[in-house]
Amino acid sequence: MQGTITLSTNGSGLYEFTDQVAHWLNGQGAGDGLLTLFVRHTSCSLLIQENADPDVQRDLRAFFDRLVPPSDDPAMSYLRHTSEGPDDMPAHIKAAMMPVSLQIPVQAGRMRLGTWQGIYLFEHRRAPHRREVALSLLG
Repeated sequence: MQGTITLSTNGSGLYEFTDQVAHWLNGQGAGDGLLTLFVRHTSCSLLIQENADPDVQRDLRAFFDRLVPPSDDPAMSYLRHTSEGPDDMPAHIKAAMMPVSLQIPVQAGRMRLGTWQGIYLFEHRRAPHRREVALSLLG
């Protein structure tokens, strides 16, 4: 089974879409298998992360922003790819450091995520974007 979820972002940050994936699985009449998610863009990432405390998402964003600042930061003056704005090349670097695909076991049509786990798109660009996540269920 194959599908696509389209997500709209409002700038950099983590966007949980666990419910949309669960809804897609339910609509497929899924049984047991392995679900693969793949983001079709080079300036965002996918994560499975805690969904109970929003401070986790804020801290992750702050950490990666500190680790890879915008290209107009003096520490990033070595970057050449700057024509698409000061957040573009840093977004590519962040996406290279984090996963762009995830695999989740599915049993009886339900993802076997832990109690506090959610699926997130980590948008690395400042401007709003529409992102596509390809889904594939094998089983």
